[in-house]
Amino acid sequence: MTQKDQQQLGKTLWNIADALRGAMNADDFRDYMLSFLFLRYLSFNYEEAAKKELGKDYPDNTPKDVMAKLKANTPLEIWYKENEADVADFEKQMRRKVHYVIKPKHLWGNIIELARIQSDELLKTLERGFRYIENDSFESTFQGLFSEINLNSEKLGKTPKDRNKKLCTIIQKIAEGIADFSTDSDTLGDAYEYLIGQFAAGSGKKAGEFYTPQQISTILSKIVILDSQDPSNSTGPKKKLNRVLDFACGSGSLLLNVRKRMKENGGTIGKIYGQEKNITTYNLARMNMLLHGMKDTEFEIFHGDTLENHWSLLNEMNPSKKIEFDAVVANPPFSLRWEPNDTLAEDFRFKGYGLAPKSAADFAFLLHGFHFLGKEGTMAIILPHGVLFRGGAEERIRTKLLKDNHIDTVIGLPSNLFYSTGIPVCILVLKKCKKQEDVLFINASERFKPGKRQNSLEEEHIDDIVKAYQFRPEHIERYARRVSMDEIEKNGYNLNISRYVSTSVEETKIDLKEVNEKLTSINNSIKTHTDEHNQFLKELGLPPI
Repeated sequence: MTQKDQQQLGKTLWNIADALRGAMNADDFRDYMLSFLFLRYLSFNYEEAAKKELGKDYPDNTPKDVMAKLKANTPLEIWYKENEADVADFEKQMRRKVHYVIKPKHLWGNIIELARIQSDELLKTLERGFRYIENDSFESTFQGLFSEINLNSEKLGKTPKDRNKKLCTIIQKIAEGIADFSTDSDTLGDAYEYLIGQFAAGSGKKAGEFYTPQQISTILSKIVILDSQDPSNSTGPKKKLNRVLDFACGSGSLLLNVRKRMKENGGTIGKIYGQEKNITTYNLARMNMLLHGMKDTEFEIFHGDTLENHWSLLNEMNPSKKIEFDAVVANPPFSLRWEPNDTLAEDFRFKGYGLAPKSAADFAFLLHGFHFLGKEGTMAIILPHGVLFRGGAEERIRTKLLKDNHIDTVIGLPSNLFYSTGIPVCILVLKKCKKQEDVLFINASERFKPGKRQNSLEEEHIDDIVKAYQFRPEHIERYARRVSMDEIEKNGYNLNISRYVSTSVEETKIDLKEVNEKLTSINNSIKTHTDEHNQFLKELGLPPI
């Protein structure tokens, strides 16, 4: 399926969502719709695997009238009825091969048939299906995945009958919407991403909690997949990243963008790691990974607080056993208020630098990710501009990072790119073993496509930023410059981008003496010609001017 078709599927589903949600909050409707899309994906995958497992015994071509007599809506339901003694062994094999089990009654094919006939059993069947997938399908992979989906919410309708009716309509429309499209993992995954983006636009400031616009994700991704010591290496992006981390992963779109860029360049990722505090967003991220065709062994998403470091994987006290990552990417909450304390002051992530102030956890997030960055890795993090110049504790942390030669590049982006804020933001690129003893500044604040509600970056704008990072030019007028540590030190370790790369056009110098001479000459010329003209008027008997 072409990219155009993939986008069209996303648009088709979004139009359905927009038409159906009515007065319902965009976030609430998002969770219902994306969960149903995910169930569709799981069902399709499961049935395809069942066909392979059962071979010629899979009753794929059963006539509709026979299925009606058997009261079965899917081929697998027929097989279950006719082979009860073999069901346990079959499910054991499916758990081993596809890592989950869905009962025939819970498959999408049965759900849409219940919706089509407006069955009163739809809501209860969905509830049972979600609970089974979560709790009995396979170990802990799907644990709590649908925990935030309340099918009995009054937002769907005041009575159970109303809610059942609303669900019938939503599911029917989704089924009709995707009927004409391929439903492979890439297609549904891209449609899922498109919907997340559209719902993010609809939920305004809340969107910052779960979504990084793809254009910005692409900049970070293209940077971290390059060789950290020599980004301009003629061999291009790395062929393998063993581990990639996003410690504030939201819906997982940034991690998936890194994976996409690696695949485009013929590379692979060993395993993706993400952490998310918000339970709803955490579930979105897990669904997003699976919808993009990732096996549960290829990713690990943890639900917990990053700043308090709840994740045992990242809490190893023995330095020799510490996990490190080849790439770290993040778009953490901007200037989040937090509660630094004496215990955190001794935390291995912050001990050498000090704690970020209570009013803004930006540097706490940065230091968390940087601690787990591998020696040959690259970290790219999106932060508000304040981290570049604010004083106090932030100045001390920034100064130490600069003196230790860990800040590689500072990129200034245009304003109004995010759903959650209109302020301009920056990208900091950090490394542990950096060759150059200068800092590259890229001021991309003036290069964007203006929009009514939101600005955007075109492909050329993204390429300009990545190329400047990759080839590290000495100077590009009004865009980029390599700045020595001596100059940064003279500026008090202030990294305000406009100090080093100004986008303003220099005014033309005016020679006042020359201007005065020209004006005097013009005045003399005017007087001469006025006198001549008045002489002619006098001869004609007319008053002078």
